Amino acid sequence: MTKITIHGAGSIGCFVGGVWAAAGLDVTLVGRGYVGDAIRKNGMRLTDYEGFDKTVATSDIKFSTDPSALSRADIIGLAVKSTGTKNAAAEIGRYAAPGAIVISLQNGISNVETLRTLLPKQTVLAGMVPFNVAALGSGHWHKGTQGILMAKKHPTLETIVAAANGGPAALVLKENMTAIAWGKLLLNLNNALNALSGITLLEQLSDRDYRRILAASIREALAVLAKAEIVPAKVGAFPPNWLPGFIDSPDFFFNTVGLKLQKIDARARSSMADDFTAGRATEIDFLNGEVVRLAQRLGMETPVNNAIVALVKQTEGGKKQAWQGAELRRHILGQ
Repeated sequence: MTKITIHGAGSIGCFVGGVWAAAGLDVTLVGRGYVGDAIRKNGMRLTDYEGFDKTVATSDIKFSTDPSALSRADIIGLAVKSTGTKNAAAEIGRYAAPGAIVISLQNGISNVETLRTLLPKQTVLAGMVPFNVAALGSGHWHKGTQGILMAKKHPTLETIVAAANGGPAALVLKENMTAIAWGKLLLNLNNALNALSGITLLEQLSDRDYRRILAASIREALAVLAKAEIVPAKVGAFPPNWLPGFIDSPDFFFNTVGLKLQKIDARARSSMADDFTAGRATEIDFLNGEVVRLAQRLGMETPVNNAIVALVKQTEGGKKQAWQGAELRRHILGQ
């Protein structure tokens, strides 16, 4: 049987790896000790916003804190934060077999090229996780938003496709993952705004002040991508060019139509909000920061995304954490 190791068993890694294990795949989770302790004590409970509810017994879960577990993997799902990519690549390079498949299940655009440079003996494939997962404690992980896991086409991954089909961590294989990654990043520009708001995704997106900032950041990003001749793929309910107008629509429309299309669970929060709570470094350089860097290479200005990056970095440094919508709109948009 194909052996799969999830390296970076946090919220995304535990949910995806747990669902795949429940589907009968041979999965080992590699993560921090406190995660393993919770799993050994409680097993794993995996739920989603559509009613999926699966409990996996402790005896059916393989968990390790030792990266040497990577040596047994045919497929490695890399789910560490983007800030940990280089360290994770060093561990994969030390332990993984030559020819092992590495799927980047990470945010941002640049991780795949970084991994390919650092892992010349492994096959690195782009992946895309479009949904949010919340760690609810006591071994419970909850998928709170819609979306289908995607990865670059490769025959070795067909085993996962077949086993996970129809479940909340189903895998779809695609060709143009660069376009898909940029399409996802446009949606992920909201991660920072949700973290800065201090409230749930549902509450934050119900407030047009926050959405006006998000729409402005996406418009900037689309302008940069157009100049770079990059066409982002449709990842959510609407084509990328429709997103700013849809997101910026009045509350009476967005909150009755838009939120239903988004299928956001009341408990969902962005992973960056969790980083703020835990006092961890965020992935802002791999989200809004990707737009800023591309714009700089093209000689373009991105004042909205620059301002968002600056606020997140200030918060990482211990400054103000919760912004009301109107207050944040005036600070970033000046209106």
